[in-house]
Amino acid sequence: MDGRVGGRIRAFREKQNLNLADLAERTGLNESFLAAVESEDRYPSLGPLLKIARALGLRLGTFLDDQVSRDPLIVRLGERVSELAMHQGGGQPVSHAYYSLGRGKADRHMEPFFIEMSPEPGADKPLSSHEGEEFLVVVSGQVQLIHGRETSILGPGDSLYFNSVVPHNVSAVGPERASIYAVLYFPE
Repeated sequence: MDGRVGGRIRAFREKQNLNLADLAERTGLNESFLAAVESEDRYPSLGPLLKIARALGLRLGTFLDDQVSRDPLIVRLGERVSELAMHQGGGQPVSHAYYSLGRGKADRHMEPFFIEMSPEPGADKPLSSHEGEEFLVVVSGQVQLIHGRETSILGPGDSLYFNSVVPHNVSAVGPERASIYAVLYFPE
């Protein structure tokens, strides 16, 4: 199976005999966007990936897994690899790098990540929403949470827990990169 997330999505789609139009209908996402996800391995947020996973009857983590681990799963700091690179579009550089901390644990119900974020230019932050909940702890830098109509700024050691059905955006603010630990829960 292809090692890239986009290639894995394509493989699961083709295994179910679905074309891009079928997947677009199931997800509500634009067909050209889905083609870019599969071929360019680019994503604006986790929301679309979750929609794709649900449309294919899979967990989000299925796109990240290439091995099955023992229980308990131990991820050493030096073994972390960036699984996803989120782009804000328009040829912008990577804004979020996601390091899966649950990769390989096939029976998981949560998606734990270490995330590095670069400050994003511009005031308009795209909001996303999906079923579930998120818990984040800021490790370094400053992080902005837009949750519905509220905006909060968090610093190192601060945490937040929120319902992710409410439109939201988590991004780095200020002059430097930020890093967080995040645990996302997606109900079955």
